[in-house]
Amino acid sequence: MINRRTFSKAVGLGTGAAAVSLAGLQTNAAAATALDEPGGGPTPTVPTLTPGTHTEFGTLKRVKAGVLDIGYAEVGPRHGPVVVLLHGWPYDIHSFVDVAPLLADLGYRVLVPYLRGHGSTRFLSRHTPRTAEQSAIALDIIAFMDALKIEKAVLAGFDWGSRTADIIAALWPERVKSLVSTSGYLITDRKMQLEPAAAGVEHNWWYQWYFATDRGVKAMENVDERIALCRYVWTLVSPNWNFSDATFARTAEAFRNPDYAAIVLYNYRWRISLIDGDRRFDRYEKQLAAQPSIGVPTVTLDPALDPFTAPGDGSGYRSHFTGPYLHRTIANIGHNLPQEAPTVFAQAVFDADHL
Repeated sequence: MINRRTFSKAVGLGTGAAAVSLAGLQTNAAAATALDEPGGGPTPTVPTLTPGTHTEFGTLKRVKAGVLDIGYAEVGPRHGPVVVLLHGWPYDIHSFVDVAPLLADLGYRVLVPYLRGHGSTRFLSRHTPRTAEQSAIALDIIAFMDALKIEKAVLAGFDWGSRTADIIAALWPERVKSLVSTSGYLITDRKMQLEPAAAGVEHNWWYQWYFATDRGVKAMENVDERIALCRYVWTLVSPNWNFSDATFARTAEAFRNPDYAAIVLYNYRWRISLIDGDRRFDRYEKQLAAQPSIGVPTVTLDPALDPFTAPGDGSGYRSHFTGPYLHRTIANIGHNLPQEAPTVFAQAVFDADHL
């Protein structure tokens, strides 16, 4: 999930100072972004869609990219402007099952890849270390774009996906047309992670400390126990989302990937310096430790019921974004924002693309 240090002053449920309702966002978004299409027409508002309207993608595709064979969904016209949607933990591509068709209807070519260790994505070699530094995951997506001959794309995500998109926008801005980053600036500074946070923040990160123990490792390595743990996390971080058994089961299939436990455990243990990273990524991690700014057009979204959303309406990370910028706090929505509020997320993607 997200960077605990970014929200070290948040205790409990930080709902933000300027939360807007889902109904109100449609009007507010259009008013706040009085932008024109390249041809001179007005910016459209994304049609309202009931969450859960779509349940499946079509046939998934695969592409060899870097060290991975990446499974991904593709929706929309083949030659449309590209949007890459990036999921988090413990989620999968179905977080965007309603967002993707909304964007496809607006003419976008929408790509939704499984991150390493998730779903149908596999390592090409059994000899490749199952590491999960933040830069390694970002380089996976660069390789994915290269493999599909995509020079530049709109990147949008949440949780691990936000961090990955932030990193690419910071280190390889020439590859990013615009950015939607849920929960703001999530690039991890491991040195900062060594410092204690407020008790309420540490409490929110209970699973990270669990994964640091032998008991947590055993739980993650047992498929049934890991799936039960992930479902419990869903209930905590999205308290208003009444997801069905079928909705969770669709995503839980992604947690059966043979590398899932290794990737998740590595990522969380690496963040708090319990393990060293692969030296091949050291130069990127050194750059990221400096907390580089992001200059591409950006919309940040804060889900108000997400326990990781800090108070302050995004003010704590505003200085990291130096280009055209919009911020929205979304009332009554939890951590899995794109699946809980797909219209809001799709609108943010469109608006970021037109900043």
